[in-house]
Amino acid sequence: MDALGFFVPLMLLCVRWSAASAAEDIPWTYTGLVGQTEWSQHFPACGGSSQSPVDVATTRTRFDPGLTPLTPLGYDQHGHKPFTLHNNGHTAVVELPDWMGLSGLPWLFTAVQMHLHWGSGGPSHGGSEHTINGLSADAELHLVHYNSELYPNMSAAMTQRDGLAVLAILIVTGEESNPAYDSILNYLSRVRHADQKVNIPAFDIQSLLPKDLRRYYRYNGSLTTPPCHQSVTWTLFHERVQISKAQLLKMETTLYSSRSADADKMLLQDNFRSTQPLNHRVVLTSFSAESWKELSSGEVTAIVIGAMCGCVGLAVIVPLHRENHPVRRAASANLRVQTG
Repeated sequence: MDALGFFVPLMLLCVRWSAASAAEDIPWTYTGLVGQTEWSQHFPACGGSSQSPVDVATTRTRFDPGLTPLTPLGYDQHGHKPFTLHNNGHTAVVELPDWMGLSGLPWLFTAVQMHLHWGSGGPSHGGSEHTINGLSADAELHLVHYNSELYPNMSAAMTQRDGLAVLAILIVTGEESNPAYDSILNYLSRVRHADQKVNIPAFDIQSLLPKDLRRYYRYNGSLTTPPCHQSVTWTLFHERVQISKAQLLKMETTLYSSRSADADKMLLQDNFRSTQPLNHRVVLTSFSAESWKELSSGEVTAIVIGAMCGCVGLAVIVPLHRENHPVRRAASANLRVQTG
């Protein structure tokens, strides 16, 4: 009985380990036989109740004054050692040095990598994973960190509920290019096919982020790709980052999900997961829409200028209105003044 009591648990452990290893080896995709609608059949966590990404309905968020600004550590001190850019068949990954990190959370988190998600139809056709009030951005950048105070590495942390922290930046398209993103996009042609890697010059990671790091959305979720472990503290910044149409086109049309030796070449496009139900979760915000002090200096300036223009407009329009119309009609008129 003692021997049986020892070997049965050991056999069960081996079976679980074998099943987990087999699941990790399954070649998943965003569409097709092992597309995202089938992920949960092969990766059970993908069917969990705390999955990512999500749609942030701003009217249902809750302001949490305890959410303090995040502080990237070493993002702007890239050193001289090159970064590694990798096409893993699902996205373009930039591996980050372990002396980069993140503070402002309950624990210290160490940077691991960053990667992009995009669509296929150009501007205004979607491509981001998270959405705001049902609206997608053109692309999304994720910076992945693990809890280095509690766990020795990414592998150990990714299965724990407090193991990972990911920064998410929504990317939109405008007329001007963004030189910071060229530090990645200009080298995509050197990793066109899956499993290709190349060293690229180190650059200022901070320059990829929005200027305002104070305002963000926070919720507990998961990895957005298999195995979908529900171990991520998500920080989605309110401010978006802009790139040009040409930069978005380069993102959408350069990489292949197929290997160089494969007969069928498949463009790497639409590598974003559909939004998942919030279920029991509440999305918190670090800012209050009613609070002026939470606005950025640029927004405050815009509001002040708009108000001043409105006052000047009233000062000019109202006297003219009174001179050209009877007092009775002026009193009943609906005067609208729009401010930017």
